[in-house]
Amino acid sequence: MRLKIVHGWKDVAPDEKGAAVALGNFDGVHRGHQQVIAEAAKAARELKVPLGVVTFDPHPRRLFRPTEPAFRLMTIEQQARLLSGLGVDFLYLLPFDFEMATLDDRAFAERVLHQGLGIRHVAVGFDISFGKGRTGSPQAMKAYGEELGFSVSVAEPVANRDGEKFSSTGVREALRAGKPEEAARILGRPFAIEGVVRRGQQLGRQLGFPTANVEIVDYVVPKLGVYATRTRLPDGRVIPGVANLGNNPTTGEVETRLETWLFDFDEDLYGQVIETQLIAFLRPELKFESIELMIEQIRCDETQARAIVAPGF
Repeated sequence: MRLKIVHGWKDVAPDEKGAAVALGNFDGVHRGHQQVIAEAAKAARELKVPLGVVTFDPHPRRLFRPTEPAFRLMTIEQQARLLSGLGVDFLYLLPFDFEMATLDDRAFAERVLHQGLGIRHVAVGFDISFGKGRTGSPQAMKAYGEELGFSVSVAEPVANRDGEKFSSTGVREALRAGKPEEAARILGRPFAIEGVVRRGQQLGRQLGFPTANVEIVDYVVPKLGVYATRTRLPDGRVIPGVANLGNNPTTGEVETRLETWLFDFDEDLYGQVIETQLIAFLRPELKFESIELMIEQIRCDETQARAIVAPGF
């Protein structure tokens, strides 16, 4: 069964109800999130029902802290692909609006999970809070499950060798510090930025290293600078490269964007959606006194990046 996205919790079709679900924000679908989903998958197998994930769109932060800088680790499309790979059948996207924000924890369990989605089981993280004022807890969910007729499991925390628990906050902190390898350890895969390739000044093409330019829209902004990368194309090919994440001070750009030079590749990607993984941070963004100095540095970046992401080239 291919993953199906279900928008909202009202008027859900009968064949989209009755799943065993994992409940949470799941921004990043990191290794801790995967443990919660694994708990729901176990219940789905035992109950012989579909596996679902219940999350919110937009993220609750957007309602409560609308002026905060962008913070998302993935788009809905990226999230859906990852969840599909984990065997999820339904992705329930609940609109986090003022109605949702005013539901207390009991109303959320009864009206949304029980009546709206008709869940058979819900798996939650050890630290989950839900409902108005975040008063709901794993213990409260278990009590509501007993009353309303669905089972509940609580996933234990997942941590690294030092005992640090995996979290979306930890991923954001690692990215902002220019440590994509650390972010990848928490996520279980490299952090990736996905977007539509836009036309830029085309200076790179004129200088011999054409770039695929993607705007940074709702993502958390990692440390600005140059990265060794791998880019997934729409046809599934993965191309190594090097990218500048920033404002390109030498050419006077203003908006933050990702400009990726795909090695040994010269095809038209304008208007297509690509996904670029940040593999290793090479250096901070620099302003060069001349184009010649910039080219010299880019060639150095290329050598370093190839050694990391394309050693066989």
